[in-house]
Amino acid sequence: MTEAELIKKAQEGDHEALVELLRSIENAVYRSAFYILGNEQDALDASQEALIRIYRKIHTFQEKAKFSTWIQRIVSNVCIDKFRSQKEVISIDEHEIVLPDTYSVEEAVLVKQLSSDIQEAIGQLPKQYRLVIVLRYLQDFSYQEIAEALELPLNTVKSYLFRARQQLQDKLGEYQKGGVRA
Repeated sequence: MTEAELIKKAQEGDHEALVELLRSIENAVYRSAFYILGNEQDALDASQEALIRIYRKIHTFQEKAKFSTWIQRIVSNVCIDKFRSQKEVISIDEHEIVLPDTYSVEEAVLVKQLSSDIQEAIGQLPKQYRLVIVLRYLQDFSYQEIAEALELPLNTVKSYLFRARQQLQDKLGEYQKGGVRA
């Protein structure tokens, strides 16, 4: 059964179709929450809350937007709620980087350090910038999809991405120069 068929059946009250639909999106929901929040426990809590909201609100989904954008809006809102209820310190766990077999130990150490620096820099961004960076570069959303998911004007998304990239570049430049890390 296609996603569109599952959505239609779920909206008509078919419980089995709704469960199947939720199972098909649960990994993507968790991944989004993890990238935004930065730790496993918060991501598990947020993804569970997001799935519950999707379960309760499936009847409100309209095909004006893509289903993935609608889901991301819910996940983002849950994560924003978690941001509000927590301290501002949020870390981003490491993401695997696939390296060629001809890789040297020195290169491995440098890449690991760069990866760590990037994660640390992303973790220091203001939450609105962190959200757009995660959606654009880790979830591969278009600018328009980000705007729809976060309910922001397109120019605001572009502005946030520009400023986030500038801040990341500045932070990474400090790291390369051996600057003090905040």
